[in-house]
Amino acid sequence: MSPNASLSHPKILTLPEFLTRKAAFPPGYRLVFTNGCYDILHPGHVDLLARARALGDGLILGLNSDASVGRIKGDLPGPKRPVNSQVERAFVLAGLASVDFVVLFNEDTPLELIRAVRPQVLVKGGDWDVSRIVGRDGVEADGGQVLSLPLLPGYSTTGLIERLTGCGG
Repeated sequence: MSPNASLSHPKILTLPEFLTRKAAFPPGYRLVFTNGCYDILHPGHVDLLARARALGDGLILGLNSDASVGRIKGDLPGPKRPVNSQVERAFVLAGLASVDFVVLFNEDTPLELIRAVRPQVLVKGGDWDVSRIVGRDGVEADGGQVLSLPLLPGYSTTGLIERLTGCGG
């Protein structure tokens, strides 16, 4: 058995499982969506997720699959990305009080997942200008809100990997 075979959590759902749960949400339920790789969890991630969750009644985190992380982070210095598998990353994120649901996606962007989920609030970190946030048009067309929240200074996965491995600047 692989070391992560037993890492399951009730917050980790497939898209169809999430949509079944969403159908039971009470009227007026304010769903917040964010996404990312969350390869090595650090204080900046925890801070952003807590502030995103505070914007609604529930937070769904779209988590990049291992394949999509490899495609979008493959040219960064240091070890091959992701460092932690999707199973490990999903398990750690599901353990956070601020995260209500974790749904994996395999595409390079979460556009299809956002279209299916139809959140009332779409959040990314402050390194994303609102005009560049994938899914913005659909969320705003539905009357939702799209926000770019300031990042906690001094924290990034790439920076952490560089400090640990001596790679990079």
